[in-house]
Amino acid sequence: MLKNYLPADYNEALRILCSILGEENPNQTGMFTHYYWILPIGKFVELYGIEYFSLSMNAIKEITKRNTGEYAVRPFIRKYPEKSLEIIEKWAKSPNFHLRRLASEGLRPKLPWASKLDTFVENPAPVFQILELLKEDEILFVKKSVTNHLTDWLKVNKEAVLPLIHRWKISENPHTQWIIKRATRKFEL
Repeated sequence: MLKNYLPADYNEALRILCSILGEENPNQTGMFTHYYWILPIGKFVELYGIEYFSLSMNAIKEITKRNTGEYAVRPFIRKYPEKSLEIIEKWAKSPNFHLRRLASEGLRPKLPWASKLDTFVENPAPVFQILELLKEDEILFVKKSVTNHLTDWLKVNKEAVLPLIHRWKISENPHTQWIIKRATRKFEL
C-alpha cells in the first residue's frame, strides 16, 4: 500500500505525492492511459485526507488536471457538503475543462465504480445550480459528464430533475440541446 512508503504526516506525504504529478493533461483523453499511474494518489487522498479539507481539495484539483478526482472528492462532499459545493462551483467556472468535468462527475449520485452519493438526493437544488453553470459548455468531455449526470437524476429523483430538463429543452443553445437529447433518449418524459 502506498501509505507504507510515505511519511506518517499527511501534509508531508501529500506534498511528496503532488510533487510527482508532472505536466497537466492538455487533452480530453489519456486519463486512464497516459496518466493512469496517478489513480493511487487520488485513492490516498480519498482514504487519508478527510480531516485535511483544504489541503485535500487542492490536491484533488491538481490530480484532476491530469487524471481524475471524481472518486476522491466524494467523501469530502459527504462530510462537508457546503464547503465542498463552494469549491465545486469554482471548478465549474474554471477555464480548465478537467475541473469543469469534475464539478459534474464528482456530484453524480450514481457514478460508476464509486460509492453512491445520496447527500443531495432529497434536495438536489445545489447540484442543479452547478449543472446550470455547465449546460452550455463547448467541450465534449464536459457535455458527456453533464449528460450522464442528468441520466443519473432521472433514475434517482426524476420528479426533481424534470423542471430543469424542461427549461433546458427550450434553450436555443446547441450544446444544451446536445446534452438534453442524449440525457433523455432512453426515458419517456
